[in-house]
Amino acid sequence: MVYPTIGILGAGQLGRMLALAGYPLGLRFRFLDPALDAPAGHLAEHIHAGYEDTATLERFSAGLDAVTYEFENVSVAAAHFLSERLPVYPPPAALEAAQDRLVEKTFFRNLGVATAPFAIVDSQADLEAAILQIGLPAMLKTRRLGYDGKGQIILRESADAATAWAALGDAPLILEGFVPFERELSILAARSRNGEIACFPLIENHHRDGILRLSLAPAPDITPALQSAAEHIALRALAALDYVGVLAIELFQVMSNEFQVTTGPNSSDLSLVTRHSSLVVNEMAPRVHNSGHWTIEGAETSQFEQHLRAVLGLPLGATAARGFSAMVNLIGALPDPAVVLAISGAHLHLYGKQPRAGRKLGHITLRAEHEDLLRARLEQLQRMIQ
Repeated sequence: MVYPTIGILGAGQLGRMLALAGYPLGLRFRFLDPALDAPAGHLAEHIHAGYEDTATLERFSAGLDAVTYEFENVSVAAAHFLSERLPVYPPPAALEAAQDRLVEKTFFRNLGVATAPFAIVDSQADLEAAILQIGLPAMLKTRRLGYDGKGQIILRESADAATAWAALGDAPLILEGFVPFERELSILAARSRNGEIACFPLIENHHRDGILRLSLAPAPDITPALQSAAEHIALRALAALDYVGVLAIELFQVMSNEFQVTTGPNSSDLSLVTRHSSLVVNEMAPRVHNSGHWTIEGAETSQFEQHLRAVLGLPLGATAARGFSAMVNLIGALPDPAVVLAISGAHLHLYGKQPRAGRKLGHITLRAEHEDLLRARLEQLQRMIQ
């Protein structure tokens, strides 16, 4: 038997966890990442180079069976170059759509899926006009390269516009209307090369300073109708992009009588209103996602194994939750492993990174058979690591 070799653009923690999920399946890996200390580098061959050099891409692609990527800011040109030589999943079109917030918002609006109102901002005059159109509060964001709260400023009053423009105005921008959400959710869906689709349970996410801190799965108090509505959004996106792999879509849950959703020309095809509650798309990630880390211990099939199955055309795995899970990101500092592992149901994942303020260094997943027990264990953990 010849064991497949997967090339991964990027060698961060997501690439690391993809490799760890793939080794039990007999898979082999090769990474391309310019960082010498990338977390996945010691797990497999690591080519230390950028994504633009064609000679490097030729060397990287030699002998691979397929290529995927572990973050959405890799070069679209590199993805297209590689796709002319071997299968690249998710397709470069998904990568391209996710890299620009304007393209992404327009994509979902054209699918008839609700988004926050938005406007292009290429000048200070554009910003002033957009504020009049959308109103305040609103969020001014760079169209590209923003993540974990970077490249975005909230405008609460008109006087904030000048300061925000001075900070971000050297890049193409988008102004997004503020969404008065009840909570933040995400849906992870996978589509394989043969068209098979599987969706994970909805996840409830809690952010601070723009960085994900906590995910609860399955999300508490989710009705079958709300799960179905989220899956319909994911299925539309998967079909439109001819997608292969795991796709994450971040959502706001809002009360429909408090927020007028903005949809595109096909909005009549899909009802997003469920028991007076609506789902509004925030953004998508064409890759495995931080909010899905709980699946390693908390689901029948992890998002990482599922992604590899999809990319290789293998049957997708079951997505049912194993009880209840909470995923806690470790940001900036590391806890004492003995303290964490003393908690029943705790699973510690460290990424091999050096501590630095605002840096994701690892995560902890807690599991329990009952939701009340999970919350008790979570309170115990948070007291110990804060």
